[in-house]
Amino acid sequence: MTPEVRAIFQIAGIGFIVAILHTLLKQSGKEEYAHWTTFIGIVVVFVIVIGYVDHLYREIEAVFLRQ
Repeated sequence: MTPEVRAIFQIAGIGFIVAILHTLLKQSGKEEYAHWTTFIGIVVVFVIVIGYVDHLYREIEAVFLRQ
């Protein structure tokens, strides 16, 4: 499995787990924890995406600027 496909499954898995946790916490009356769980999930996915954007930037820089 390529790293790009693995990243897509990672992000989807994080979203699935966060959705389940959010639902469970909200139904148990802990809405504040549910919102924090969603926020932390978004931050984790954002960190993963930033890593791939950084890698893309380095690849573009290597192709066009270092001839």
